[in-house]
Amino acid sequence: MKAISYRRYGGPEVLEYGDRPDPRVGPDKVLVRVRAAAVNPVDWKAQAGYLDTALDTVFPVVPGWDVSGVVVQPGVAVPEFAVGDEVMGYVREDVLCHGTFAEYVAAPVRTLARKPRNLGFEEAAGLPLAGLTAYQVLRGALRVGPGDTVLIHAAAGAVGALAVQLARHFGARVLGAVREHGADRVRELGAEPVVYGDGFKSRVRTAAPDGVNAAFDTLGGQTLKDSANLLAPEGRLASIADGEVASLGGAYVFVRPDPDDLAALADLAEQGVVTVRVARAFPLERAAEAQRVQQEGGLNGKVVVTVEEAGTG
Repeated sequence: MKAISYRRYGGPEVLEYGDRPDPRVGPDKVLVRVRAAAVNPVDWKAQAGYLDTALDTVFPVVPGWDVSGVVVQPGVAVPEFAVGDEVMGYVREDVLCHGTFAEYVAAPVRTLARKPRNLGFEEAAGLPLAGLTAYQVLRGALRVGPGDTVLIHAAAGAVGALAVQLARHFGARVLGAVREHGADRVRELGAEPVVYGDGFKSRVRTAAPDGVNAAFDTLGGQTLKDSANLLAPEGRLASIADGEVASLGGAYVFVRPDPDDLAALADLAEQGVVTVRVARAFPLERAAEAQRVQQEGGLNGKVVVTVEEAGTG
């Protein structure tokens, strides 16, 4: 099969396009013909070696954890899916080796759910990691519900935009922290934009004089500390960017594959509760360029790589 891989840690320059062995389909895995794979910050962070102390790496590595595609072969212990089913997944395993930037991926069944019927493959590829992150923070760590006022950082970004939509669906009022160019996008999603810069904390306090009930940090550092200071008494704090959140009484969340959570997201997508915006799409062989664009940021949407259907091209 054709795939993107890297043989050493580094930036986009270490990515190679070429032939890799077809994946083996274990009993609890599902062979998926990849149609699209989203680019996420964790891809280039893992590629740079930042996860080396947490995950074993077996070179060459095929990057990518997000995927959407079509089932080619379910494993012998997998009754959940059949040949031809359209699926999406957050295909994270405990070893960095077999990722989704390829024509095929053998995905553990626990990482998959059926693709929302109203989303194209590109949009569906952008939902799993970002959507699960938002869902697990809001539903789990922050316990967001009706009547809450929630501060969501980077609210126009991939995770933030989905978090805004989900928090609104859960009945919360949302303050979306954003740069000026993303304010309209946040407003479209149903949040009240609060622009970063001088006076940011004052603007949040004006919008929520008694403090916010929950704060969702996606940036870490000073942003995390500011968020802690903006909480109401008994307010909840969670971060996906900074482990120091624990010292502030909050929770650090690293997203995990969960088929039930992913199926719930698929249902919400089919109901029109959550949408995914694809900012740029690149063919598989241009994955290095896609990675550079994702790292540059500022797109207010997902970057994906696409794989042609079998027999085309």
